[in-house]
Amino acid sequence: MNAMTPTEKLHDCRDAFVSVLERLGSENPKVVAVCNDSVGSSKLGGFKSKWPERLVNVGIAEQNMVGVGAGLANGGLLPFVCGASCFLTGRSLEQVKADIAYSNANVKLIGISSGMAYGELGPTHHSVEDFAWMRVLPNLPVIAPCDSIETAAAVEWAARYEGPVFLRLSRVGVPDLLPAGHVFEPGKANLLRDGDAVTLIANGTLTHRVMKAAVILAARGIEARVLNMATVRPIDVESIVAAARETGAILTAEEHSIYGGLGSAIAEVVVAEAPVPMKVLGVPGIFAPTGSAEFLLDEFGMSPQGIATAAEELLARKSGRS
Repeated sequence: MNAMTPTEKLHDCRDAFVSVLERLGSENPKVVAVCNDSVGSSKLGGFKSKWPERLVNVGIAEQNMVGVGAGLANGGLLPFVCGASCFLTGRSLEQVKADIAYSNANVKLIGISSGMAYGELGPTHHSVEDFAWMRVLPNLPVIAPCDSIETAAAVEWAARYEGPVFLRLSRVGVPDLLPAGHVFEPGKANLLRDGDAVTLIANGTLTHRVMKAAVILAARGIEARVLNMATVRPIDVESIVAAARETGAILTAEEHSIYGGLGSAIAEVVVAEAPVPMKVLGVPGIFAPTGSAEFLLDEFGMSPQGIATAAEELLARKSGRS
């Protein structure tokens, strides 16, 4: 099944998020937004202009922001708590743990500009630990949509879901991969391309790069299966086990540290259920240098060509040639 191929037009997933949020706001007066002096970067200007009384800007005080969100949820409102993912998660981890996850508060945490989207601002603004921090917490689905269509669908789902959600969004433009009308299912991967030689698994900004890598591999006679694994927790065990058994090798790619993220979550399944050779692509456990997100992803071997080369090296291991 090779029907899902990327278009060339790039979309900012934040636009999809706020479009759905504003519609939800018009339908439900209980929808509120909370931010950390990030009205602009979270693209909440339209929401603020329509319902200024329903937007709480706490300033640069992320721990307080999470607590405010929990309080609003306890009061029967439906808060979307928005901020740069590096600060929403890193500065507020204790509050997310105690006030949101442990309390099972109906708060939607929106980590904006995740990964290395703030590349030029350096490691203090890179968010390459948030999967690890968030996925370890009980009661908290962790989601990184691959495109604007999946973003909109995930926001729709999150609004209906009774409980906390962490939604990780980038500001880097990506092409749409999923069909219009896509319905988000938590814990369910999307098969974007079928193949039997190797499985490539990604989410967020890496998904379209993995798709391009699959095209490169196909030109070399290697048919790669591609899975969009938007939900890091709960992970799609069934799709991972099937991929391991049917293709015999799995490569993951993510805009995150190689420790504790998507690759780690998949490896936990593989080692327990269907051991096969694996390769985890990501930030290799270092503070990334300063540079654009595109430059940094390429630097860490996650250009389409770099992913394809890594897949070929993995296949050599699979066949025992190295």
